[in-house]
Amino acid sequence: MMTRTLPWTPPPAMDVEALPAGDRWDAVRAAQSIGERALKTLGDATGAVIQDRHGTLYWLVEVGSATSWHLRQVRVLTELSDERTYFGVPPVSWTEGPSAHWRVPLSADHYLTDAGNLREALAEADRAEFGPTLQGRQTCHRCELPTDEPVTVDIQHGGSGAGRTVYACPRHARTYQRDAVTEAAAMRRVIDRGRAR
Repeated sequence: MMTRTLPWTPPPAMDVEALPAGDRWDAVRAAQSIGERALKTLGDATGAVIQDRHGTLYWLVEVGSATSWHLRQVRVLTELSDERTYFGVPPVSWTEGPSAHWRVPLSADHYLTDAGNLREALAEADRAEFGPTLQGRQTCHRCELPTDEPVTVDIQHGGSGAGRTVYACPRHARTYQRDAVTEAAAMRRVIDRGRAR
């Protein structure tokens, strides 16, 4: 019986160790809500996954296979032309939290995740969590900063004309609260205008 060996394992350590991305693998980081959905979608097709103490998930992928991705709440950690990106890797024996650990343990069957499958799972999770992907930069209603990852949180209808779309960055999308009084007043104006005709 032949035993399969891994092409790479973390060096022996007593704690999380900062290792350079872009050397043996790139890492794809996903916010907890997106990552959990993607992990469920991938099922057994996932490679090894690290979860940090905040719940953020990290997949290891082939170097250069994910550099052009643009998904909300997803970042690719790789070596850049002018700097190295370091990533915290826990000892291989750490398979339970609450600190950084291997959510899907590193093994011969679970090492690198296929980048194409991972992107599909993350894109599906992105749409489920935040709705359609918008093109272009918008201003977040809450922090009032421009975001390249806008999420539509509300479409406010005007009683006498076009309304407006309210955008948020992914961080503030969940905290948006609709103004029920303004919505009711706009609906009343639409109804009254319809009766006047």
